[in-house]
Amino acid sequence: MLVLKFGGTSVGSIQNIKKIQEIVDDGRPKVVVLSAMSGSTNTLVSIAEAIQNQEKEKASQLILKLKDHYTSTAFQLLEENETYQLVADHINTMTAQLLGYSYSPYQDSFTDKILAQGELFSTLLVHHYFKSQGLSSALISALDFMRVDRENEPDQFYIQQNLTRLLKGYPNNQIFVTQGFICLDANGNISNLRRGGSDYSATIIGAALKAKEVQIWTDIDGFHNNDPRVVEDTTSIAQLSFDEAAELAYFGAKILHPQTVIPAREKNIPVRLKNTMQPTALGTLISTERKGEGIKAIAAKDDITVIKIKSERMLLAHGFLKKVFEIFEKYETSIDMITTSEIAVSLTIDQPTYIKEITSELEKFSTVEVESNKSIVCLVGNNIVHHKDTPKLFQILQDVSVRMIAYGGSNNNISLLINTPDKATTLQLLNQYVFITARLVH
Repeated sequence: MLVLKFGGTSVGSIQNIKKIQEIVDDGRPKVVVLSAMSGSTNTLVSIAEAIQNQEKEKASQLILKLKDHYTSTAFQLLEENETYQLVADHINTMTAQLLGYSYSPYQDSFTDKILAQGELFSTLLVHHYFKSQGLSSALISALDFMRVDRENEPDQFYIQQNLTRLLKGYPNNQIFVTQGFICLDANGNISNLRRGGSDYSATIIGAALKAKEVQIWTDIDGFHNNDPRVVEDTTSIAQLSFDEAAELAYFGAKILHPQTVIPAREKNIPVRLKNTMQPTALGTLISTERKGEGIKAIAAKDDITVIKIKSERMLLAHGFLKKVFEIFEKYETSIDMITTSEIAVSLTIDQPTYIKEITSELEKFSTVEVESNKSIVCLVGNNIVHHKDTPKLFQILQDVSVRMIAYGGSNNNISLLINTPDKATTLQLLNQYVFITARLVH
């Protein structure tokens, strides 16, 4: 069994949906995991916000606009036949449900129910298109098997038992279409795996089925060795280890959700990143295998906040860092980088939601400075900390203000904290040294 996940861009147009059908129709059994059509989730978020703010007219306009978009797409793809009418009926039911929310007293559960509509529509549409093209497709709802526990972690036993039961109900089908992103919470309410969670859905499903391979299909041919939005002439990487891929995903490479590799790594299931627009391109294979040493890729993560905590009490005092970390744990705020001196600790976060509350508690026993508009540049590769060329990196960054360095915490990662306005220059300098100059030398 294979698991293939297609992102929002892949299901975002008639042409791309037809490409999905060509990719899927190869005779092998597979589960096809779909995101919402590109733009749908943003629209649904706006609808939920309008309903929450009691902006009924705005919500109604957005709902009817979404209905028109979905109806037009379904008509172009399926034409006016019995199958089209089934999809149209779903769109009408969805529209009535959303309009009903807009004229009812707001409840917290509305938001997750609203956001789920994007995936529920895309899977219904693609499933019926598959059937119209003669594929043996079955539509199974993620809400019938995908569940998280009270810690918001995948309920692996529940998922495996229920997914296996559902697939056995269709013994003659080769293709199973289901939703990414959406799930049930521990109380049985509609919830989701947060933005980008369709990738995570795919590897959770792959782990539950002990799949041969999980394929993530998007609009770029795998991980690139640098950010193609900033640096010209980047190249795709043929192979990464799970650890390398996890570092890149966490530190800014947008192609993969950071949690994606966890279920696949636990079950030793390869993950392949592919380009829906160029299906013959090799893409990137992620597995337990480690190949080569030195820097393979560079990624950057923006919207970083630095917090500098200074206190004379820290000098020779045990338990100081524990006290600091407990505050961040209290506000469920993760720390990316950390450096310490005798009387100060500097750390970075990428989620400043509770920055005022955190700062207020830290100021009870220390002096606190907060700076924003920072970026983390992450260099990733097998054993790069010990590679002979790595120390030379710092020689080429003389014109860049490096605020913090994380070196040695992982053999696969070196992180630099810089001012965001310096990001483009930093990525280009590193690209020249790491990839272009090295290529010329060798």
